[in-house]
Amino acid sequence: MSAFEALTNALAAVLCVVGAFFFFVGTVGILRLPDFYSRTHAATKCDTVGAGSVLLGLAVLEGFTPAALKLIALAALVLVSSPTAGHALARAVYRGGMAPWTRPGHRSGGEPK
Repeated sequence: MSAFEALTNALAAVLCVVGAFFFFVGTVGILRLPDFYSRTHAATKCDTVGAGSVLLGLAVLEGFTPAALKLIALAALVLVSSPTAGHALARAVYRGGMAPWTRPGHRSGGEPK
């Protein structure tokens, strides 16, 4: 194995581990956060950063092939569509009348009474 292959494999492994970490943290956020808006934020971060990192890691591992170009195009699509869909969903729910969660005993600015 050459030094270039070792560096490529290491970079791909780091990107995939970072992606798996963000998937895990996003999943915990979906389970633990208090309201719809916070959970939507966690889900879109999980998809965007997690899937984007894993797809870029796979593209690095693949090398300079047409399959790597497809993986990069898919990562770009995820990076654009996931936050857009999350924003549209949250905006529709907000316009539907669901109020964001606030901590009891605190004003909307976050300062105690």
